[in-house]
Amino acid sequence: MKPMLDVVAGIIWRDDFYLAVERPEGAKMAGWWEFPGGKIEKGESRDEALVRELQEELGVTPLDFEYWRELVHEYDEFTVRLHFFHITKYSGKLTSLENQRMEWVDPSQPPTLEYLPADITIVEALHK
Repeated sequence: MKPMLDVVAGIIWRDDFYLAVERPEGAKMAGWWEFPGGKIEKGESRDEALVRELQEELGVTPLDFEYWRELVHEYDEFTVRLHFFHITKYSGKLTSLENQRMEWVDPSQPPTLEYLPADITIVEALHK
């Protein structure tokens, strides 16, 4: 049986744009775009994981955020259960702490970035 990873992902909004980040060089699946976030640690709630991951990855603390939906995606070597949150307010300065590229995306335009397969359903929902 494949391992199951529980992951949080933040859809950070600024004006009417959302933030996409590119997986940095050296990371698994480097070069693909995704929503910032990461694995939920043992004993951590989804909310706590979201706050910790965004502080570690981008140097920001989500203040106003709301759980949106869950999605399960099967890759060849593992399955991931993603928990997506909409984030409308955060404190701190958005910084690329893992040297990842970042881009503000206009959901009224067709998507142009190469997103991780697990995120495509979410991207499509945002661009409707």
